[in-house]
Amino acid sequence: QNKLFLDLENVLNRKYFEDENYEAIKDAFEFLGLDFSKKIYIFIDEIQFVKNLPSVIKYLKDKYKVKFFLTGSASFYLKNLFSESLSGRKYIFNIYPLTFKEFIKFKGYKVVKNLSKNLDPILGKLFTDYINFGGFPGVALKDSCKEKQKKLQDIFSSYFEMEVEKLKDFTKLSKVRDTLLLLLSRSGSLLDISKLSQELGITRITLKEYIDFFEKTFFFALVKPFSQSKDVEIRKRPKIYPVDVGLAKEFGINDSGKLFEIAVYQNFKVKNAVNYYRKKNGLEIDFILNKKDAIEVKTFANTSDIHRVKKLVSKLKGIKNYKIVCLKKSPLKNTLWAPYFCLK
Repeated sequence: QNKLFLDLENVLNRKYFEDENYEAIKDAFEFLGLDFSKKIYIFIDEIQFVKNLPSVIKYLKDKYKVKFFLTGSASFYLKNLFSESLSGRKYIFNIYPLTFKEFIKFKGYKVVKNLSKNLDPILGKLFTDYINFGGFPGVALKDSCKEKQKKLQDIFSSYFEMEVEKLKDFTKLSKVRDTLLLLLSRSGSLLDISKLSQELGITRITLKEYIDFFEKTFFFALVKPFSQSKDVEIRKRPKIYPVDVGLAKEFGINDSGKLFEIAVYQNFKVKNAVNYYRKKNGLEIDFILNKKDAIEVKTFANTSDIHRVKKLVSKLKGIKNYKIVCLKKSPLKNTLWAPYFCLK
């Protein structure tokens, strides 16, 4: 016991934090049933709605050893709000959309080490669903395609309203919206600032400001090219990927191969350092993980794909392994069916 749950989206709950006398806030919590002579756990959601919250938390944490669990949806605001406060007193966890392994568990299946081949049809169907609609929990729980699409649209709208409109003083919101939609349609592609700024009718500086904001709020991630030289890595153009493949599908990408690539990326981006490799002649490897493992993503792999990747890898220092992850099963060596790869 001795726990309190508060959702600050409810304006009545925000009232508890309006008093400048923090002892009065403590008294209000006691009135709600908390015993400050014992260990206390307070869970607060949507914390971005109360600007003085860090100082309240610091006071109660330092004086009464209260343990807080805080969540919020406005990541840019939260990152800046807590950047200096609570130093040494906090742990920050970034919550991403579901990986395929988490997605399967969310659907009620148990993942074991040695899966029966009889389950492959089920795995294939689940992976197709994952590619088409992504890993947002609220989307995964919906039954029909229309419900899933509606939820993805709601997520986009919520991001725009909660992050873009409220947290940054953008002068032309319509341009920010158009930039979001254009970048979603170019997901998994090289980022060409000059070309994109011309298409959008904005300056390169403005576009870079938008992209920096999208990256800091976790809507997009930039994947830099692989190189042994940091200078080269910084100079070359990055690729841009959305936080979730479902958003890419809903707002602009119909290419199944590109969606497949984004879905695979979504599964290892959280726990791995990710780069891509591309030569001047256009030959490339989709992903380099942790500067040692090469991953090529193909709908179906043939022997020429194997030889091409093997040849590229042989010239890269530090790359120890390579795999071709396939949407369709392949009997070839160094290939792996995507659902199996994503469950590793």
